[in-house]
Amino acid sequence: MIYTTDDPTTGWFSVVVALLVIAGDLTIRVLAVIYIPRNRRPQTAMAWLLAIFFIPYVGIILFLLLGSRKLPRKRRKRQLEINKYILETTDGIEKVTTQTEWPGWLPPIVELNRTLGAMPLVGGNSASLYPEYELSIAAMARAIDNAQKTVHIEFYILSYDATTAPFFEAMDRAIQRGVIVRVLLDHIASIRAPGYKQTIKRLKRMGALWKLMLPVQPLRGKWQRPDLRNHRKIVVVDGLVAFTGSQNMVDSSYNKPTNIRRGLHWKDLMVRFEGPIVAGINALFVTDWFSETDELLLRESPDANPVLARAPLDAQVVPSGPGFEGENNLRLFNSLVYAAQHKVIITSPYFVPDDSMLYAITTAAQSGLDVQLFVSEVGDQFMVFHAQRSYYEQLLRAGVRIWLYPAPTVLHSKHFTIDDEVAVIGSSNMDMRSFSLNLEISVMVRSREFVDDLREVEQSYREVSRELTLDEWMHRSRASATLDNVMRLTAALQ
Repeated sequence: MIYTTDDPTTGWFSVVVALLVIAGDLTIRVLAVIYIPRNRRPQTAMAWLLAIFFIPYVGIILFLLLGSRKLPRKRRKRQLEINKYILETTDGIEKVTTQTEWPGWLPPIVELNRTLGAMPLVGGNSASLYPEYELSIAAMARAIDNAQKTVHIEFYILSYDATTAPFFEAMDRAIQRGVIVRVLLDHIASIRAPGYKQTIKRLKRMGALWKLMLPVQPLRGKWQRPDLRNHRKIVVVDGLVAFTGSQNMVDSSYNKPTNIRRGLHWKDLMVRFEGPIVAGINALFVTDWFSETDELLLRESPDANPVLARAPLDAQVVPSGPGFEGENNLRLFNSLVYAAQHKVIITSPYFVPDDSMLYAITTAAQSGLDVQLFVSEVGDQFMVFHAQRSYYEQLLRAGVRIWLYPAPTVLHSKHFTIDDEVAVIGSSNMDMRSFSLNLEISVMVRSREFVDDLREVEQSYREVSRELTLDEWMHRSRASATLDNVMRLTAALQ
């Protein structure tokens, strides 16, 4: 008996399936072109369209999971509510130093920050820098040991290990004295860190009040785009002292076997503030605590104002993230770069600018300003590291001086200085993830003494770094250049 495949029913079925697949593919592409560019920057829309056009079904699934940078409606409503609280955090406005001393370009930027993030510029503050990793942990532990009422702790990564043990022990001692210790830690970032279960057990054992930030727990009804993360680093003691900056509360190797094998260690910068600015930093903790617990903490009034050993400085907290309509940190950074008259020095571990920031920085350099960028020679995130490198040629051709901090250290500090007048320090990278997806804290400081202090930190980087030249960069391998350029296509999605 001879079998054939000439059954007309089978043939028509195959044709119908093929037509349905083609129609579905075409429908996805057409709808993507119509929907994806809405309210997205062009390079982000193009990155998603490329993903969907090259891998239609996988691309659309990824877009449905990761395509929206908005927090859930309930959280956005809470942000609006808490902004009213922030607006009341205005102590210290009367202490701002006389505006005649300001550069003429600064008042509009102060107003921009106030409009976007609700925080005022406040005077009468002091600040101290902590550029050494374990010394900053020790300083935060000492501050907690002096706590009388409350300690508020918020970290992207919080991990109990041998390096951070003194910090946890100080928390434990504070609780034993009757101090209320509240702790927030980002869910995804902390759970990925080795020792997460041990960390949670330690928090429970000491009796801290703790919550996960932006938890991804679908079975408990807690869901948003999983890579929308709370990237802030904050410690506030009694409403009198605050620390913020780039450093996570974890060993400088992050305890990851791959980092230890490569000998990688992180170098960070934290700043300790005293004065009215502490209320603004604490307001961000209150915002995040309210978002996770529905508990709105009463505003704390410090028992005493600190005695400042140096000339008081003016400072302004600039919160940013998907809870705000605008990209507050990006607007601040661009405004300051365009305002600069002489010098712009940037330190960022992940430098993947959008078009607006790239234009601002290259325009400054082409205008004859001294523009310098400190980045790491080695990267810990493959795609981001190579995407970052894809911008070096354009920066170098514009006249930007690029300093490579030597391996195996990852220069993780996040700060920049404008002329001799203004500095910004905080948790925000200069990449599209920090601009759009992460909750961040930046503090703008107007003080020549503070800028001088940061200049010393920058000089310490310069002394051990090597300057990248255009000639060297143009002679890198073709394979490396190709990889950098391919990873640049993913920059808007990182």
